[in-house]
Amino acid sequence: MEISAQIERWPLATAFTISRGTKTEAVVVTVELGEGIHRGRGECVPYARYGETPEGIVAAIAAMRPALRRGLDRAALQLAMPPGAARNALDCAFWDIDAKQSGRRVHQLAGISAPRPLVTAYTISLASPSAMAEAAEQAAFRPLLKVKLGGGADDGSRIAAVRRAAPNAELIVDANEGWSEDDLAQNLAACAEAGVTLVEQPLPEGGDATLARIKRPIPVCADESAHDRASLDAIVGKYDAINIKLDKAGGLTEALALAAEAERRGFAIMVGCMVATSLAMAPAMLVAQRASVADLDGPLLLAKDRPDGLRYDGSVAYPSEPALWG
Repeated sequence: MEISAQIERWPLATAFTISRGTKTEAVVVTVELGEGIHRGRGECVPYARYGETPEGIVAAIAAMRPALRRGLDRAALQLAMPPGAARNALDCAFWDIDAKQSGRRVHQLAGISAPRPLVTAYTISLASPSAMAEAAEQAAFRPLLKVKLGGGADDGSRIAAVRRAAPNAELIVDANEGWSEDDLAQNLAACAEAGVTLVEQPLPEGGDATLARIKRPIPVCADESAHDRASLDAIVGKYDAINIKLDKAGGLTEALALAAEAERRGFAIMVGCMVATSLAMAPAMLVAQRASVADLDGPLLLAKDRPDGLRYDGSVAYPSEPALWG
């Protein structure tokens, strides 16, 4: 089996800001597997938070070429590479080529029901309270807004401003590890006052023990603290939900297993994404079928998506067609 990987840059419609910085483009790595007439594709987003770079991901994928030529398959891949963006792209490419070779859809190969359209969250980028209110007002018709916080003392003002601008939308918050023990209670109270229904990763990974000692007024979701099944033991008692992202889990294979194990342990499921094209959203849509919250708005934040991308009708995302993936 042959393999190729390349770095792609997709401009954003507007700048995207979280507590760790601002980006104006989505930098992704796409992988293609080829065998005979069949081609399978996958996409990942290198995450600097975990020391990943586009060039490093391409190199890690290229290093798998000898193993692929010796017959490496998707099952063996789970042990051959660690969880992360590189394995995600390759794992999803395996699912895609397996579907094409078998003439079946990926959901059939995975033994799950055909995916249905889902309501996705739409992200309000971190900015001043007035700027976030303006963005929320423009998106107020959407049923679910994800509000980026983690910007210091103004977070209470930010979420209050968003709520005034979008009085009918369900709000969830992502602090991206931007809060501290000192402001945790105050910020959670402000979110509760605004009617927020879920708060993602308020404290830094490894510095979140406080969550097990307080009464949480809102369900708290692990993002950076939850990667794959091996991470679940450490978050029991601290979090009420986990955000499954294929780039963290290392692909659709682990993400499906993680969702099942997390549910068994009593966690609610959220499925999220990095800012990426529809090629990255397509496999995540399968995991999101069992989630209480889907956050798969990556393509909506781009100036232009790739051909044959997912169809979005407002905030409703539709499953991929075979021309894209799966």
